[in-house]
Amino acid sequence: MLDLTDHTPLVRTEGLTRTFGAFTAVDGVDLEIAAGEVFALLGPNGAGKTTTIKMLITLLPPSAGRATVGGYDVVRQASAVRRLLGYVPQALSADGMLNGYENLLVFARLYDVPWREQRARVEQALAFMGLQDAAGRLVRTYSGGMVRRLEIAQALIHYPRILFLDEPTIGLDPVARRAVWEHLARLRREFGATLFLTTHYMEEAEHLATRVAVMSQGQIVALGTPAALKAQVPGGAATMEDVFVYFTGDTLESGGSYRETRALRRTARRLG
Repeated sequence: MLDLTDHTPLVRTEGLTRTFGAFTAVDGVDLEIAAGEVFALLGPNGAGKTTTIKMLITLLPPSAGRATVGGYDVVRQASAVRRLLGYVPQALSADGMLNGYENLLVFARLYDVPWREQRARVEQALAFMGLQDAAGRLVRTYSGGMVRRLEIAQALIHYPRILFLDEPTIGLDPVARRAVWEHLARLRREFGATLFLTTHYMEEAEHLATRVAVMSQGQIVALGTPAALKAQVPGGAATMEDVFVYFTGDTLESGGSYRETRALRRTARRLG
């Protein structure tokens, strides 16, 4: 459960930077995220959102700066960081040839859940995500929303302190998307979970997030609550779409490269 007396940031970055050759994907990012927050990172494709997450979950080393999760350095104490987090990537992570129960059992073993607790944890995760009735079905027969809920259950099986979600509702229809939102909100409400998500759905950010950061060209260009960010947009009665365009100078439909678009559509087809 969330310790409300602990005010130490759960995630902290200082000058966090990642370069690929001459290209700077993330450029000197400073962030602090408190335990129990739902933090949304917005920005156009190529802004550096996924690269930021990959550094925080130890999949990519920073080129400069530093980051800590739960007080552990993501480079020097990577194994300790990994024990604290769960990760739901954009790409499909559930095995369609296994049933829901088997997928969760695999993840329980991967996360070194004590074997005496594994079955109870799997059953608890299935119940929490509303998948008990589908536990014995092959995942390839699941709907897109069910697959996403299973992937969130996989990431929760070891009781992480923070859950990173990269485009958690990509490719889902509005009904399935809202079902995922309800489960994430319940996760925070009942367990004090900290959520860090990227999304292109402005409604999702406004519905879920306690704070939002807008990223453009590798830098954080705006940070605050949804209400505070909307208040900074001239003209009054701003929406989160207006916030996005105002701070990035881009449109929500601009998209990224051909390769990014192809990957996005492939993921959407798999989940749909």
